Amino acid sequence: MDKMRKISFFIIVITIIFIALFIGCGNKGKSKKIVVVYSPHGVDIMTQFEKLFEAKYPDIDVQWIDIGSQDILDRIRSERENPQCDVWWGAPSTSFMDAVKDGLLQKYTPSWANAIDHRYKDPNDLWFGTFLTPEVIGYNSHLLKESEVPKDWDELLLPKWKDKIIIRYPLASGTMRTIFCAMIWRFYRDTGDPTKGYEWLLKLDANTKEYASSPTMMQQKLARGEGLLTVWNMPDMVFQATAKNYPFRYVIPKSGTPIVTEGIAIVANCKHFESAKLYYEFVNTQESLIILAKEHYRIPTRSDIPKELLPKWITDAQIVPMDIDWEVFSKKSDEWMKYWEQNIKNKGKQYQKNLLKTNY
Repeated sequence: MDKMRKISFFIIVITIIFIALFIGCGNKGKSKKIVVVYSPHGVDIMTQFEKLFEAKYPDIDVQWIDIGSQDILDRIRSERENPQCDVWWGAPSTSFMDAVKDGLLQKYTPSWANAIDHRYKDPNDLWFGTFLTPEVIGYNSHLLKESEVPKDWDELLLPKWKDKIIIRYPLASGTMRTIFCAMIWRFYRDTGDPTKGYEWLLKLDANTKEYASSPTMMQQKLARGEGLLTVWNMPDMVFQATAKNYPFRYVIPKSGTPIVTEGIAIVANCKHFESAKLYYEFVNTQESLIILAKEHYRIPTRSDIPKELLPKWITDAQIVPMDIDWEVFSKKSDEWMKYWEQNIKNKGKQYQKNLLKTNY
């Protein structure tokens, strides 16, 4: 009797193991597809769009890593032989240009390609612009009237703004590097010589009270009135005024302003190309871009979104894009910023004194 019980127990155990293995194999065959996304857009955006995408495509698991733009480029370079990323969502156009030169991206023409201006995409469809970030002149609206604020870049050099400007330290800031290099570019594009651009930055340095160590420090100092003016990006000025109730407003320079294009691309030889295409399309639908505009202060590149569906601060903006050769810009920016650090920073006031002595 005991022997029969042992045999029965053994048969039951074997049956359970067999069923478990069978179910496991069945589930493995039905396991989810995945898409791996590298992005600097932050936890809030990435979590939100993971949920939205998976609600529409429940058979695909979104796996994302939140890292900086330059780190993404470096990581994709290091993974060239065995790509781990499928979609790269977010970085300045110059980073994508570098990736194109290195053969790190593959062509994909999205369904909304015709809604993107040629200035905001790769000519061979290796990357497309998603958001636009114009640079502006910001000010403390409690201490300055709009009529008093500089309307263009050169007005920042007027003597009345001496020690009234707070600027984010540019070497650590993509926004400030873009603005400073754009000021040099205005002269370089005609002459091939950055000297006059350097002189312009010397004069701005003479009016600069402080280079803040972080965006937060710059914003707090401007809000407290330690400075009256700054130069910064438009979406963040709107965000700080709306979310933190800072007394910030801005002027879009009338002669033209650099507009940084944020992009998206599919990594060359990625492992999940079909899922990547779906994600690429999804985060750039009109519906997604409206969410990003209203909730995350992003300006979409797509020109076919009905204006009445976008925030007023976007639709009312009269932006004149500065004509920039971004290829030259990306090649020269490190050289120009190194010169600024070594020869311009904190030397503007002495430069002006020397000019006065010479003229006298």
